[in-house]
Amino acid sequence: MARIDLDLAHSYVAEPKTDEDYALLPLRFTFEDGGAYALLGPSGCGKTTLLNCVSGLLRPSQGTIQFDGRDVTAATPQARNIAQVFQFPVIYDTMTVGENLAFPLRNRGVPAAQVKERVGKIAEMLDLSASLDRRASGLAADAKQKISLGRGLVRQDVSAILFDEPLTVIDPHLKWQLRRKLKEIHHEFRLTLIYVTHDQTEALTFADQVVVMSRGKAVQVGAADALFERPAHTFVGNFIGSPGMNFLPGTWHNGAIEVAGRRYMPELPAGIAAALAGAGAFKVGVRPEYLQLAAPDDPQAMPMRVTRAQDIGTYWLVTGTVAGEGEQAGGTLRARLGTEAASLAPGDTAWLSVFNRHTCFYINEELVQ
Repeated sequence: MARIDLDLAHSYVAEPKTDEDYALLPLRFTFEDGGAYALLGPSGCGKTTLLNCVSGLLRPSQGTIQFDGRDVTAATPQARNIAQVFQFPVIYDTMTVGENLAFPLRNRGVPAAQVKERVGKIAEMLDLSASLDRRASGLAADAKQKISLGRGLVRQDVSAILFDEPLTVIDPHLKWQLRRKLKEIHHEFRLTLIYVTHDQTEALTFADQVVVMSRGKAVQVGAADALFERPAHTFVGNFIGSPGMNFLPGTWHNGAIEVAGRRYMPELPAGIAAALAGAGAFKVGVRPEYLQLAAPDDPQAMPMRVTRAQDIGTYWLVTGTVAGEGEQAGGTLRARLGTEAASLAPGDTAWLSVFNRHTCFYINEELVQ
């Protein structure tokens, strides 16, 4: 395995002049040896571009890539000793499952006994043991993709294993099993794994560290709990979570927070209060999970006019708009509530405790620390 240091940017335009010309904005980041990482973001945000720069399939237009301190910017994927698993199966249909798994090892002259042992171990992990003698051409797409995963994992000497949305063709139930298997394999062998996905569930359940990307930029890097509890940018708050974080426009006036014309005076750390006072306008961010029903006379409670109340089974998802004073209109709120919300109906007014220890504040879309 290897420590991978990135200091790069990439543009498909010969002479980029603005940020819009970059597929990957300037980025400095380190994938630590033996770490499990996910590159998470919507289509077109630069995830695959970054992965291809790491693998050697694409040379960055600016900057360098180092493996264990060795500059590999101009090196081929073979010279970098990379294994890569793509979105769709890449296997040899004329070979059996076992021959496909063994091919990367035999191609490097690994002794037959070691090949047999390693193939058997990977096949067992991926539930392919019963299919080792079957020809790959007759298998379903998800079974073929399991072979591709196995071929990426079978080598123990690689610098890193890169996964480019590898579970796209996999049955939803099998996806969960394979994510668990990959996690087990990582814990056992401490491989350096980099996993590209637009699915937050895949990223948060697989990786120790998630790189959230938007428009060619790494917006935040962190563990699942940090991304959920303290999103560094409103994009992260909205992208992570189901549903995403609520954002309400707020202003600071005479020592209080005003939202839709109503004044609130929550207890705030001195640094955050000073930043909000200096900015004047900001956004109040709170997760639907951290909203609770409150009494109408609660000075910190915010009124919401209910537009929809949905019974999801394990919780109620209540949606509405903040009721403002006079002509002022508030933003939209979504709350994940318990059975106490069963009596709410469109048109009702629900009072919610918006300000609590989980509430975040954003100036120019960035978290106030």
